[in-house]
Amino acid sequence: MTEATRRNWNGRKAERSVAAKATAGARFGAWLARPLASFHLIVTIATLLTVLGLVMVLSASSVEAYADGGSAYSLFIQQAMFAAIGCVLFYLALRISLKRLRQWSFPIFALSVLALVLVLIPGIGSEVQGARRWFMVGPISVQPSEIVKVTLVVWGAHLLASRRAEHASLKDILVPLVPAGLLVCLLVVLQPNLSTTIALGIVLAALLWFGGLPVRLFITIAISGVIAAGVLALSAGYRSDRMRAFFNPGDDPQGIGYQARQALYSLADGGIWGRGLGQSRAKWSYLPNSHNDFIFAIIGEELGFLGCALVLGLFALFVYTGLRIASRSVDPFLRLLTATATTWITAQALINIGYVVGLLPVTGLQLPLVSAGGSSLAITLFMFGIIANAARHEPEAVSALHAGQDGRFSRLLRLPKPEVYSPAKAESARARTAAKARQRPRRPDPRAQAQPARRQPPESRRRSPESRGTSSLRATRAWEPNYPMPHARERGRSR
Repeated sequence: MTEATRRNWNGRKAERSVAAKATAGARFGAWLARPLASFHLIVTIATLLTVLGLVMVLSASSVEAYADGGSAYSLFIQQAMFAAIGCVLFYLALRISLKRLRQWSFPIFALSVLALVLVLIPGIGSEVQGARRWFMVGPISVQPSEIVKVTLVVWGAHLLASRRAEHASLKDILVPLVPAGLLVCLLVVLQPNLSTTIALGIVLAALLWFGGLPVRLFITIAISGVIAAGVLALSAGYRSDRMRAFFNPGDDPQGIGYQARQALYSLADGGIWGRGLGQSRAKWSYLPNSHNDFIFAIIGEELGFLGCALVLGLFALFVYTGLRIASRSVDPFLRLLTATATTWITAQALINIGYVVGLLPVTGLQLPLVSAGGSSLAITLFMFGIIANAARHEPEAVSALHAGQDGRFSRLLRLPKPEVYSPAKAESARARTAAKARQRPRRPDPRAQAQPARRQPPESRRRSPESRGTSSLRATRAWEPNYPMPHARERGRSR
């Protein structure tokens, strides 16, 4: 083969490669433009992370489970049972209507707060290693602090969507959301459970950020939260030990710095390709909590850098999909709900990976859907189901589903048609609610009857009930749902 022929052949090969890449990119872009692409992405991400988590929990826990109970599958069976419960919750979250979700948001949130109080009572909550965090229901342990994450996200999104639609003042936006969030954080700190407190703080900050809190006030609240977290981190012995181990990792390598150091050894031992599935050395009692908090280190050791990149890629795809759903949603409730849930799950994953690789101090936050932990797995799958439900309420998805383009997956699950969001209908619903509130009889005040009649203000200074904003009766009861709530821009166009 002559030099000219070789050059022509290499040139045609390069052109074919570029054309193939362009065709693949065009096909992927066309697939993303499909109405139900976001829904399919969320279901795929949840499935892949759950399956990967089950496989890695079986691999990481088999040695310790066999040493403790004689069966290498005991922890895996428990995790698989909670995965089955999570799949049921995922399906129920897909079927629930947004109207019911908003109506039940405050009662379920109140019940979750009550559960946080009850778990602190001796004899009701179970104490394990000095922490009182669980309810034992037969062989199943339930952690209320995991449930309250979801209830706070749903109720907070409903509350802020309602207040924003009423053009509420800044004080009425912060109350009662911030006091309720601080109360929940206080109850979780008393367990004690600093890692879940950090997750709840992230949820509250995300709600305020996406709810439109001014940047200056948001920065003030964020700085106050960081200071409070630092004080809590140094207030207890085991938490201060973790901080000292992070800033001085070489002071006590066989004591407080042992776990973090062994995690780095495990990651380094995996290399690019990994040692192979099930071939980890660290799980032979060298790395404590290898199946739970530090499962990412076992992934790096057995699956290598490529396995870690796969996990990071799935969470990056989840960020893209979650924010895509939030940006495409016309319902402000779904915007707040999806954006906040995406921020919470992603931040928890980044914190877990961060302390495994040594970039952050150890906090104990689990890797969502991957780490061992029944309550966390089931509740996170329920949250993924709510996000998938929001994906089916994108305008293009609603049009496609009502046109009969359900797809095999939706027809197999017999999912109901999503509700059509109408700004005009939402405005009329708000008007009816306000009319009922004005017609509600009020009790006469004896003190007002005893006082002399005051001079009425001029007509120009009187405010109509509609212009009172959050000072009206409707605003003081913002936990009562008024579905659907119109977006501010759409309310302006519908007038």
